[in-house]
Amino acid sequence: MLRVHEIFYSLQGEARSSGRPSVFIRLTGCPLRCHWCDTAYAFSGGQLWSIEAILEKAASYSTRWVCVTGGEPLAQPECRPLLCHLLDAGYEVSLETSGALAIQGLDPRLSIVMDLKAPDSGEASRNLLTNVAHLKPTDQIKIVIASRADFDWACQQADTLDLFKRVDEVLISPVWQSIAPAELAQWVLDSQRPWRFQLQLHKILWNDTPGR
Repeated sequence: MLRVHEIFYSLQGEARSSGRPSVFIRLTGCPLRCHWCDTAYAFSGGQLWSIEAILEKAASYSTRWVCVTGGEPLAQPECRPLLCHLLDAGYEVSLETSGALAIQGLDPRLSIVMDLKAPDSGEASRNLLTNVAHLKPTDQIKIVIASRADFDWACQQADTLDLFKRVDEVLISPVWQSIAPAELAQWVLDSQRPWRFQLQLHKILWNDTPGR
């Protein structure tokens, strides 16, 4: 059984599959408390679901893309078998994870979107940097930026950890309504590094309404 906060159908708002109609499975709970967190409503609550019930709900939508997110989905041990069952069912599955919990041993068919928490999140000390060695080239790293200091930190980490050679895409995005997107875009251009700049599509379309 897993504690599920919500299962809904929407457009993927971030990462490589942005714009794809997807099923979102949001698990309850997270051990982190990022200052700019936009899913704090999922820290608690939700209902217990069996893996079979989750698969049945996912099958009610006509899409092959599924995103398992949170909270921090890996905080629930049953998340790992859920991911395997979804993959066995033929879905293209992405996992959104904070980077604070070990990703070693996850199904290699899975697409991992892993955060590195910048200093202004308040949780940079929780980054489990050994995770980087377990990423596949097809996985993605995401860094959310709230300030120029965050961006400078991100550049330093990208160089020190050789992130641009480790994975095909290193995503960088502004904290919603905290930093002007055009300002971060210019920093990306000036840095001469191959970031993939992104905005959160769901927030532009639906103003960050939960379940969309």
